Amino acid sequence: MTESSEPVLKQVDQDLEKSLDRLFDLLRIPSISAQPKHADDCRRAAEWLRAELTGLGFEASVRETPGHPMVVGHDPKAGSALHVLFYGHYDVQPTDPLTLWKSDPFEPSVTTEADGRKIIVARGASDDKGQLLTFIEACRAWKAVHGTLPVKVSLLIEGEEESGGANLMPFLKANASELKADVALICDTGMPDRKTPAITTGLRGLVGEEVEIICATHDLHSGMFGNAARNPIELLCKALGTVRDDKGRVTFPGFYDNVVVPSQAVRAQWQKIFSDDSVTLAPVGLTHPAGEEGFTAIEQIWARPSYEINGISGGYEGDGFKTVLPARAMAKISFRLVPGQDPEAVRAAFRAHIRSVLPSDAKVSFTEHGASTGFAVPENGPLLQTALGALSEEWGVPAVAIGCGGSIPVVAEVKEALDMDSLLVGFAQDDDRIHSPNEQYGVESFHKGIRSWVRILDAFSRS
Repeated sequence: MTESSEPVLKQVDQDLEKSLDRLFDLLRIPSISAQPKHADDCRRAAEWLRAELTGLGFEASVRETPGHPMVVGHDPKAGSALHVLFYGHYDVQPTDPLTLWKSDPFEPSVTTEADGRKIIVARGASDDKGQLLTFIEACRAWKAVHGTLPVKVSLLIEGEEESGGANLMPFLKANASELKADVALICDTGMPDRKTPAITTGLRGLVGEEVEIICATHDLHSGMFGNAARNPIELLCKALGTVRDDKGRVTFPGFYDNVVVPSQAVRAQWQKIFSDDSVTLAPVGLTHPAGEEGFTAIEQIWARPSYEINGISGGYEGDGFKTVLPARAMAKISFRLVPGQDPEAVRAAFRAHIRSVLPSDAKVSFTEHGASTGFAVPENGPLLQTALGALSEEWGVPAVAIGCGGSIPVVAEVKEALDMDSLLVGFAQDDDRIHSPNEQYGVESFHKGIRSWVRILDAFSRS
């Protein structure tokens, strides 16, 4: 903690109740981007954020897109030449089913858990309004104490992250010269446990595929044609079963080209947090890891590519029983990819493999459902180490670099459109129930999240 940041941290502590009040005001706005009836609410959330940023001295505006608006803010004053672009989103997921909520999802409340932990319950509390405001409130505290921020800050706040984000990339490209900075800061991730701060340095990419196999011209009577006619469900199951071997590895050529195993130092850090696979699997009712031999469950989620069958259908699926030999069968497949893998090369190899194991009577077709590359921050990146040090100082334990099994498209889009790397710093917890009824965000996550950003901005000004 430096002399300049010490009074700012005190300001954060003194202003916490007011910070919570501001968060509650934003949480009360039902900004559900996927539902047209909430379009005005999305705009209201954007205008709320514009007003808050303007009140803090930012040059802020609501920018139109073909969908929901963006909010852009720039601080005209800075104590350092370093320029950061902060990204967050104000839109939230739908609340269905409402019957499972213990309280109104848009009337936030603070409740106390059995272990004494206080949590904020509301839709968007963790994803992403609470996380978003940790950064804005850190800026507020800096300005309240010093009148200016320690580094140059711009903000980009999206309104369609929860509904596909179709307008983000065009907006980034159209405004690249305005939004270009030294690094993007993204607060839409979490911590591996309640006490260990983290920066997500690896995200998996995605390949989505739909496979359909057709054999006969129409459904057949299984007594009249069983054994004699090809069964597409059987063929599909067999074909998909050949994609993995008995050691959990994907079998088609080239899949593991350029895949890098995490360093021993990184694996040792993860081992300290996830002492055995039960830490990862027990909360979902499982005991033994699947996937590749030689890797722990968390390593497989954070650092290894995966192949999964997400859904399969064909034949009679209604109530009761019907002796049908189906004409077609379909499956939805996803590959999660790590940095170094080419999504289109994986897609092409998968299709070639499936074609190679099918008999001549089976016709196969494929439908693609998106593709994205994996993302990684270099372990020796100067801002990464600076941010990890600031987090360690705030939380009192060494901050760690972690992976994420999912995908955050904005990271790749910022890289492509603005040629900028990102630091993903978040304070969510695994039990925050994002996208589910009774979403929550710990008061400590919110409070220490604000304090963490104060320290990070201070550290950046001295890097």
